[in-house]
Amino acid sequence: MPHSTPLVSTIVAGFVLAFALGALVQRFRVSPLVGYLLAGVVMGPFTPGFVADQGLANELAEIGVVLLMFGVGLHFSLRDLLSVRAIAVPGALVQIAVATALGLGLARLMGWSTGAGVMFGLALSTASTVVLLRAMQERRLVETEKGRIAVGWLIVEDITMVLTLVLIPAMAGILKGEAADAAGLSRLAVPALVILAKVTAYVAVMLLVGRRVIPWILHYVAHTGSRELFRLSVLAIALGCAFGATKLFDVSFALGAFFAGMILSESELSQRAAQETLPLRDAFAVLFFVSVGMLFDPTIIVREAGPVLATLFIIMFGKSIAAFLIMRLAGYATNTALTISASLAQIGEFSFILVSLGVALALLPERGRDLVLAGSIISIMLNPVVFQILDWMQARTEEERADDGKTQDAEEGTRAEIPPTTLTDHVVLIGHGRVGSRISEAVRASGASLLVVEDNADKTAQLREQGVETITGNAADPELVKALNLSAARCLLVAIPDGFEGGQVVAQARGINTDLPIIARSHSQDETAHLMKYGATRVVMGEEEIAKAMIADACAPDATVNDRAYASEASLTPFPEQPAPSSAA
Repeated sequence: MPHSTPLVSTIVAGFVLAFALGALVQRFRVSPLVGYLLAGVVMGPFTPGFVADQGLANELAEIGVVLLMFGVGLHFSLRDLLSVRAIAVPGALVQIAVATALGLGLARLMGWSTGAGVMFGLALSTASTVVLLRAMQERRLVETEKGRIAVGWLIVEDITMVLTLVLIPAMAGILKGEAADAAGLSRLAVPALVILAKVTAYVAVMLLVGRRVIPWILHYVAHTGSRELFRLSVLAIALGCAFGATKLFDVSFALGAFFAGMILSESELSQRAAQETLPLRDAFAVLFFVSVGMLFDPTIIVREAGPVLATLFIIMFGKSIAAFLIMRLAGYATNTALTISASLAQIGEFSFILVSLGVALALLPERGRDLVLAGSIISIMLNPVVFQILDWMQARTEEERADDGKTQDAEEGTRAEIPPTTLTDHVVLIGHGRVGSRISEAVRASGASLLVVEDNADKTAQLREQGVETITGNAADPELVKALNLSAARCLLVAIPDGFEGGQVVAQARGINTDLPIIARSHSQDETAHLMKYGATRVVMGEEEIAKAMIADACAPDATVNDRAYASEASLTPFPEQPAPSSAA
C-alpha cells in the first residue's frame, strides 16, 4: 500500500510545521496561534515547496470548527455573563457596531459593495477567545473585575457571531443588493424566517430533550469506569449533535456544536468532559488555523500595504478606542478601560469563520479575506507588545504615586498581584482533584493550617466558602510560589497528576527551603526519578501503593479486611498527634 496519501501528508505536514513554528514564535512570547497560521502559509499554494491538499484541509478544518465551538459552549457561563451584564452586553454590542461601521467605511473606499463591507466589518469586530483568555491568565486577571468584564464581553461577542453565522446565509441575497423592491425583500425574508424557525426548533429540542438525555448518557458512561468510552461519548455527543443539527434542522455545524457544549456545561461532569476532549479539540483546532493560513497570500502585505495598515488600525485602535470610551462613560477607571481595550486589540477564530463563509457565499472578495488574515496575524503578534506598553505606563504611574506618597490599589494594576499568605507552620497542598481533595479533608481534620493551590476557579471558590485559604493559578508560576511562604511551611504536598509539571514546583520549593519536607505524586518510575532529582523528599507512586495495600489485605489472614482497611486509613492520617499550629502573624 502507498506510504504517502494526500490525507496523511496533509495531517503530518500540518502538525509538524505547526509545532515547529508554534514553538519558534512562543520563544518570542507570541501566541502559538501565529505559528499555526504561518504553518498554513508555508503549506499553501502561495509559497514555494510542499503544497497540501486544500480540499482535505478544509474538511479537517470543519471538524476543528465543530470542536472549537463545542469548547466555547462547554465553557459558556451564564452566571459570569450576568455578573457583568450591565457593561458587557451594551459595551460589546456597541463596539461590534463601531468596528463594523469602520470596516464598512474602509470597504466602500476600496470600491466594495455594502454587503462585502458589512461582512468585512463584522470579521474585524470580534476578538480571539484563545488570545484574550491567555492574556488574562498570564496576568492573573481572570478572577478580577477586569477579567470578568473581558470574559463577559467575549461571551457577548461569541453569541453575536453565532447568530450572525445563522443569519448570513439567509440574508445573503439582501447583502448582495438583490432586494431592490418590497416584493424582493419579502421573498428574501421568507428563507430567513424559515431558518430562524428551524434554529428555534433545534434550541427547543436541545433544551427539552438534550438537557435530560445528554447528562444521563454521560453519567451512565461514567459509571462504567471506562475512560476511553467516556471520552468517546463526549466526542460522539459533540459531533453527533452538530451533524444532526445540520441534517435535521439545516443549522450550521458550528451552532449545533455550540449548543451541545452549552447543554453539557450544565452537567456535573462538564469539567471532566472538557479535560478528556481537550487534546483532540486542540489538535483539530491547530488544523483549523493551518487551513486558514493556507488561504493567505503573504504578498498582499507588500501589494496592499495601505489597506493592510488601515485594517490593522481598525483592529488595534478603532474598536479598542470605542471600548475604552464605553468603559470610561460607564464610570470605570482609566486603567480598567485600558486593560479591556488592550485585550480586544486582536481578532481570531470567528473572524476566520466569517470571512470563509463570506467568500463561499460570494459576499466578500478574496482580497478581503487576505486583509483579514493579515490583520489577524499582525495584531496577534503585536498584542503582547500592547500589554507591555500598558505595564510600562503602569510602572511610570506607580513611580509618580510613590513620589507623591500615595499607594496603589491592587485592582488598578494591569497584572494582578498575588498577596503572600500569612500562614506559618502550614501544609501547602498543590492540586485539589481526586487525590488532593482526600488529603485536604485529612489535613483539616488533623487541625493543621492548610493552604491550597488549584488552577480551577470553581474549586477554589468552593474551598473559600468552606474557610480554606486558597490561591488560584499555576503552581509552577515563580510569583505564585513566592506567595506560599514555604520558608515557614510545615511541608509541601504535590498532588497534581503530572509528575513532570510537579517537578517544576518541587525544584522552586527546594530552592526556597532546603529543609522543607516535600511529598509528591507520580504515575511511573520515570516521573519518580524526575521528582527525586529535583528535590522531593518522598515520591508516592499510586499504582505501587495500591498494589501494596491489596497484597497486604490478601496476605494477612490474622485480621479481617475491614480491620486492615481501618488501620490502613488511620495510618495515612497526615498529622494525627500534631500540636495546634501557630497562629498567623
